[in-house]
Amino acid sequence: MTIRHRRCCMMIVAALSSIALHLDSYAQEVRVLSLAEALRIADERNYDVLKAREYLEWTNGKYTEERAAALPQITAAGTAQRSRDKSQLALDPSLVGRQTAYGAQIGLSQTLFSWGQVGAAIRAARIGMQSSTEGVRLARQAARRDVTEAFLDVLLAKELLNIAGESLTQKQRRLDEVRERCRAGVATDYDVLASSVSVENERPVVIRAENLIRVALDRLRFLLGLEGEDIDVVGSLEVIEIASPDFEESYALALENRPDLRELRHRIAMSGEYIRIVDALDKPRIDLTGSYGWQGSRTDVWTGVADASDRERIDSHGGLWTVGLNVTWPFFDGLKSRGKTAQARSDLRTLALEEKKQREAVALQIRQSVNGLKEAGEVLMALSGTVSQAERLRAMAQQGYDLGVKIRLEVEDAELNLNQARGSLSSARRDYLVALANLEWAMGVLGESPR
Repeated sequence: MTIRHRRCCMMIVAALSSIALHLDSYAQEVRVLSLAEALRIADERNYDVLKAREYLEWTNGKYTEERAAALPQITAAGTAQRSRDKSQLALDPSLVGRQTAYGAQIGLSQTLFSWGQVGAAIRAARIGMQSSTEGVRLARQAARRDVTEAFLDVLLAKELLNIAGESLTQKQRRLDEVRERCRAGVATDYDVLASSVSVENERPVVIRAENLIRVALDRLRFLLGLEGEDIDVVGSLEVIEIASPDFEESYALALENRPDLRELRHRIAMSGEYIRIVDALDKPRIDLTGSYGWQGSRTDVWTGVADASDRERIDSHGGLWTVGLNVTWPFFDGLKSRGKTAQARSDLRTLALEEKKQREAVALQIRQSVNGLKEAGEVLMALSGTVSQAERLRAMAQQGYDLGVKIRLEVEDAELNLNQARGSLSSARRDYLVALANLEWAMGVLGESPR
């Protein structure tokens, strides 16, 4: 081996090592996700889930605020002031004096009876917390449904890319064979040109499949809140078992587990508590008030204006306390409370109608999801044996072409049928898994155990 050849080999080895290191570092930067990990990230970082959790924090603060009305209100205050009055100097110089006052006091107020207002407000705030919890569940399940669909779209796009890549490889191999046969004199330039056109027509399919993967990954990245990170997925579209859901059973689970229905029930309960609050606005209320403190004062009185030493100091101090009951009864407020009560009762009836409407909407969603899953399962079963038949057909066409009993067009038709069968089977698997996720979402159990 010459020195020139050695240098070339060393340069090639160095280039390959650099590429290998670059690919290794790239592989380390890309975050590869499984479906379970993607769902876990969605629970933590999806924007809608985060918004729902913030609203839950707000309702926790609201509950704390309303609960404060049932607890004693304690305040502490202190005063210190100094004053001097010269307004009576012309009448009597002995009235000129300087006064210092100081004191400290602790006050307490406690609602004893409010005609159920305080208790109703506390119960309403507690129910509001439960309603917000269901809101978090609703956002989480919607995110899981969207993430599952986006994840399966990436897997489908990868399957389509594999099919297109294998087809391109097969056509490129056939082009090479035709060129060899043309050089051997057993094929024509027409055969070479036809194979070359077939190869070039397949390249756009590969390009579209690659772009489809990028689009699906972008959507998945957005749903996971992983903007700026390179992600990839790993998984399979394989369907282990085809389910046969029952409408009545699925609808019963939905009525028990759907977060939106449970949230509506909580809102109805909150509306009932609000009626109690506004209905008591014109009712008597009793509050306990009390205070305890210490107060003192010091007064310096001058007996002579010119001589500052002629003064008399008077000190007084001592404790003080008060206890009292305050009774208020706004027995006539211009029918304001009656108007608010009528509005609250109307809101309650509106929520009841909304719940009835939502139950019927859930029934429709369950029926559509069940029918969609059955349809996807039947399509999947119908396509399960198509791929093996198409592969056998292509093999027979290729063998006949090699023996000279079939033309090139028949081989290409067999390959086209095989690619369509494989693509249709992958799409059917994706559609079935998406339909299954939609049914679980419609039942309110996506990613959760039934309650």
